[in-house]
Amino acid sequence: MKLSGKVWKFGADVDTDAIIPARYLNTSDPQELAGHCMEDADPSFPARVRPGDIIVAGKNFGCGSSREHAPMAIKAAGVSCVIAGTFARIFYRNAFNIGLPIFESPEAAAEINEGDEVEVDAVSGLITDHTTGKTYRAAPVPPFMQQIIAAGGLIPYVAEKVRKDV
Repeated sequence: MKLSGKVWKFGADVDTDAIIPARYLNTSDPQELAGHCMEDADPSFPARVRPGDIIVAGKNFGCGSSREHAPMAIKAAGVSCVIAGTFARIFYRNAFNIGLPIFESPEAAAEINEGDEVEVDAVSGLITDHTTGKTYRAAPVPPFMQQIIAAGGLIPYVAEKVRKDV
């Protein structure tokens, strides 16, 4: 699975309130959440993000509250994946649960710039910055997690397994 797009760059310690402000948590509609994704960090983000774009951030991305709304908003906004120096553990699991691929690479997070065109090979973990020509490594997404992502998240994955077993 290859993911590519334009980079949106954010700093370290981006918490779930910055990803989707708590004032919008009265809905779980993905499209409504997408309309407010990252708006406190960059008010232009919801209007300017395009399908396939990639978020690159520093360490501890997704810290704070353990809400699935945060990765759901990112995915519904059309972001193909997130690359960060590190992820908060609960965000890491929630991202895969809803089918959002994420990649830890401190070097890529530090060196890739806003607006760069980047491609990520989820199978190998290779990150290529086509703007600079540099490549980076992230841990590849394990095959089981790739199946969850391909199914659209954990619930659709389990539903598919149950249908096959019946």
